[in-house]
Amino acid sequence: MTERGPLRRSRLECYRHWVSFFALLVGFIAVEVWNNFDKAKVAVATEAGALRAIVLLAGTFPEEQKTRTYALVDRHIEVAVNEGWPAMAQRRMTLSTLPTSLIEALHATLDLKPAGDNQRIAQSEIIKALETAADARRQRIVVSQSAVGTVKWAGILLMGFCTLVAIAMVHSDNRLACAIALILFATGIALSLLLIAAYSRPFTGEISVGPDLLKQVITSGQPSFNP
Repeated sequence: MTERGPLRRSRLECYRHWVSFFALLVGFIAVEVWNNFDKAKVAVATEAGALRAIVLLAGTFPEEQKTRTYALVDRHIEVAVNEGWPAMAQRRMTLSTLPTSLIEALHATLDLKPAGDNQRIAQSEIIKALETAADARRQRIVVSQSAVGTVKWAGILLMGFCTLVAIAMVHSDNRLACAIALILFATGIALSLLLIAAYSRPFTGEISVGPDLLKQVITSGQPSFNP
């Protein structure tokens, strides 16, 4: 009896340490995953906002130049939706893939001959917006490469297993309490893994960042999107 109290206290102390370590590990990885997810949303919103600004500013130029700018913006969005998003979902898209429509739009804007101060200001702002859109595109490509590595998954599973062992040791003298504690903690582990997995790939899965904001910028009436 004299050894039972100290032994139980040591088990409880071990249990507290393992639970704390597991919570810290899951929290660390979850923060990283959700930060990447937020970065993906911000990148898409920034790109859409820059493209919308280009469309609005292009209205200050003659019809031919305006129509060309609209067509280039539409083409950029259609390529992003039809080719970019599937490639990002599979982590195949890299920075080596150039935004040809944005580059062409930049060259076309630089070749413009402003007829007045309004067009000169619009030209400068379009150039800035094109740079912003290109940078936001780079950001979403970089974020699309992010994922929870094998080492981190292994760390979570190992830490969870060790915590379950610690729980079993603490409640070894009460089978019912042990079973309930193990089930509850195992459910928490499963939920943690599910949430991390759901948000770990920002551009794939049911919970993902879609191109809806970009689609709203389309100027033509019949955008050609693949289903």
